[in-house]
Amino acid sequence: MKYKDYYATMGLERAASEEDIKKAYRRLARKYHPDVSKEPDAEEQFKAVAEAYQTLKDPQKRAAYDQLGAHRPGEEFQPPPDWGTRFDAGAFSAEDLDLADLFAQLHAGRGRPGASRPRAGMDYEVAVPITIEQAYQGTQVDLELNLQEYDEHGGLRRVPQSFKARIPRGASDGQRLRVPGKGGKGANGGRAGDLYLNISLRPHQWYRADGHDLYMDVPLSPWEAVLGTTIEVPTPGGPVRLRVPAGTRAGQHLRLPGRGLPHPRSDEHGSHGDLYGIVQIVVPSVVSDADRALYEQLAASASFDPRAHFV
Repeated sequence: MKYKDYYATMGLERAASEEDIKKAYRRLARKYHPDVSKEPDAEEQFKAVAEAYQTLKDPQKRAAYDQLGAHRPGEEFQPPPDWGTRFDAGAFSAEDLDLADLFAQLHAGRGRPGASRPRAGMDYEVAVPITIEQAYQGTQVDLELNLQEYDEHGGLRRVPQSFKARIPRGASDGQRLRVPGKGGKGANGGRAGDLYLNISLRPHQWYRADGHDLYMDVPLSPWEAVLGTTIEVPTPGGPVRLRVPAGTRAGQHLRLPGRGLPHPRSDEHGSHGDLYGIVQIVVPSVVSDADRALYEQLAASASFDPRAHFV
């Protein structure tokens, strides 16, 4: 059997906490998800991260993995003779399994007394990246999974599954949604496992999400910022008018209440987060002779000194 360093795969120390493991999985799942990643080996990396996480997130499986000791990645090794007995892995042959299968069958009871008892199916997690528009409206995603299920002898087999999952409106970045009964099938009347969807929001050309609030840069000309104006800005629910007060400063936040993402379980008229426009003062890079003359007239007559505090 070839050794796989699950800690190295996830960029973790062996003393990593459960929270460290979750954070590492979410970060790497977003980085390597085949739907969004530009890495040449994204699909293989994504599978390797998912395999490592399935073992390290489970305290019993992690303890069993740690008992195997540390080896070089790819090095051939043999689990200790009593390893299966100590961790209830059942009878196994290292020649017939890879490391992922070995840990998947923990507590499966293959070839052991009591193998006919009900066994719950395995839980699974999958990264689901969605757009901000999909989070605003709710959406449906098509999932292609390769689940491990118990066979009639209590062993494990891989079974491809395709199904649709509903993402409710108001889903937020980092949210974990449970889909009951969509994990691996149970054995001998045991319940099916659950599927957990780890939601991430794809980068957007305008918006940045923080929970259910949205932030966007709003470019203004110098005269719009000085004199004040009303402009039209996009929001996920459609364009709205935004009032810009006279004397608006660069970096100032202009709030549009209730124009962010909906909160979970809110109805069509329910509560939403806010949308904040962050003011960016944009100076024209090309000016006409007439415009230049106006700027020179302003420079000669204006009393405003932006560096007065330097004195």
